[in-house]
Amino acid sequence: MNNTSPFSLPFSFPPKPEDLPAWMRPPEWLVRELQQRVVLALNHVLQQEPEAMARLARQKGRIALIEMAPISLKLMATPAGLLDIALPEATADLSLTVVDTNPLGLMQTMLRGDKPAIQIQGDVQLAAEVNWLVDHVRWDAEEDLSRILGDAPAHGVMQALRQAGEVLKKFAPAPAAAKT
Repeated sequence: MNNTSPFSLPFSFPPKPEDLPAWMRPPEWLVRELQQRVVLALNHVLQQEPEAMARLARQKGRIALIEMAPISLKLMATPAGLLDIALPEATADLSLTVVDTNPLGLMQTMLRGDKPAIQIQGDVQLAAEVNWLVDHVRWDAEEDLSRILGDAPAHGVMQALRQAGEVLKKFAPAPAAAKT
């Protein structure tokens, strides 16, 4: 007997790039360009935190594979304490896979200020450094915005964004309490 719902989608959501028809897949050059932009943004944030750069420099040459369906990014720590995209054929020392593939569930988790569930495999020391980076490195968006707009307008924009974030947090459901 067939137990599948007639209303189920013929693919998973979000779909994996290899499951999409060829005409729907983004071109390789676009994927590489977007990955480069992500690395530039991450390095910009890292450069504002000397301790983070020192920790990454100790991990030079180590490779971390970060997967969040349908996105996959292989990053390598450089001797300068920054990140670079690793070669596709390079073997990852650490694999970090976001378990929850539902984009709405991930957004709710992030709005609550929680970390998403992650499956970790590989080098324990590199995993500890990545965890430290996630816990301690923050982007000072107001500082960057003040370089463009000036101090007062940047402060006003960021205050409005913080208020909007507080309103959005009210819509994110609280985590279910553990039953005893």
